[in-house]
Amino acid sequence: MTGAAGAGLVLTEVSSGYGAVSIVRGVSLAIRPGESVALLGKNGMGKTTLLKTILGLVGLRSGAIAIDGRSVADLSPAKLVALGVGYAPQEQPLFQDLSIRDNLRLALASDRLLPEALARVFGHFPFLKDRLSQRAGTLSGGEQKMLILARALMLRPRLLLIDEISEGLQPSVVDRIAAALAAERVANGTTMLIVEQNLDFALRVANRWAALKLGEIDDEGPVDGDARARILRHLSV
Repeated sequence: MTGAAGAGLVLTEVSSGYGAVSIVRGVSLAIRPGESVALLGKNGMGKTTLLKTILGLVGLRSGAIAIDGRSVADLSPAKLVALGVGYAPQEQPLFQDLSIRDNLRLALASDRLLPEALARVFGHFPFLKDRLSQRAGTLSGGEQKMLILARALMLRPRLLLIDEISEGLQPSVVDRIAAALAAERVANGTTMLIVEQNLDFALRVANRWAALKLGEIDDEGPVDGDARARILRHLSV
């Protein structure tokens, strides 16, 4: 790893939910700078809610969230972005009627940053370069997912939160995304928390994993020779 830009993330007894319903229950997880952690589990276990709690999109009921030792529980999503937090959500939050270029521009505070940022994401997703004027809504599903990730990478995030980026994608697109994430970690030391259902993809892009069950961390460990068998026990019906 040539960079040391990654931000450490520490969750301590984090609980959150919607209305009277508790979804995330006492989650503690520490991610070191430059580390990539895959958060796995069946549908409805609270994975997306946990990401949204970190981002301040779902209110923190109890516990603590810290980035590089600084409490961020009361910060707005905009201030988290200023601290270097990027987010690639599961739902496709693109402006369908805007061009690819304008969707990417929205990630930046100033157009002065645009040429360098575009050059970086073109390295990961070359097809974007020749299609900047194309409306985002006319892209295929896989192309839209790559655009979502490209937008999250525009500001060279120190901490990247990714929600089910590989869902429904053909293998060639999954390969492209995996390569982009690996390159970002090598070049910039980017810390990543990746919510996934695709076990093969998760094991390719992460060096550690955690399994979430009914809103709680049920198991965790390194990505090693035993990881697949251990994880499958948590994903099986």
